[in-house]
Amino acid sequence: MATLRFDRPGSDDPGRGRRLGIDVGDVRVGVAMSDPDGLLATPVETIARATGRRGPDGADIDRLVELAEELEVVEIVIGLPLMLDGEPGTSARKAGDVAFRLRRRLGEGVRIRMADERMTTVLAQSRLHQAGVDVKGGRRIIDQAAAVEILQSWLDQRRDALRDTP
Repeated sequence: MATLRFDRPGSDDPGRGRRLGIDVGDVRVGVAMSDPDGLLATPVETIARATGRRGPDGADIDRLVELAEELEVVEIVIGLPLMLDGEPGTSARKAGDVAFRLRRRLGEGVRIRMADERMTTVLAQSRLHQAGVDVKGGRRIIDQAAAVEILQSWLDQRRDALRDTP
């Protein structure tokens, strides 16, 4: 597997189209999507993790591929949970493995990006708590909310990068 580092939106932007945001956890995968104009991220679903680091793709990867094809996404943004010092840990390697598997299955037609997601789960929990959502009983909701945070951050950075590009 290649070195794990996060991407930034820029000149290789695929243009208009839906994007998926993915938060890879040990037990679940949170998924969010954007509108076709790439302005707003919304929650989609939470998928049970089924694929290990070794072996064939499981039902989780199959479902992500299915969503990407159904929604005709142009880009998938996967949260890369680097440690606070910027180094990849076990969680980052799991996210990298999901990225590798999606690249292999979807080919060149869909760009696979890794986005810095440090603290997104904490931010998602805080926002849900402020909205009055029971975060203790709502792990599935937190996973989706974390995916929304990852994707919305990417969309905001993308908007700024495109605005600054001549």
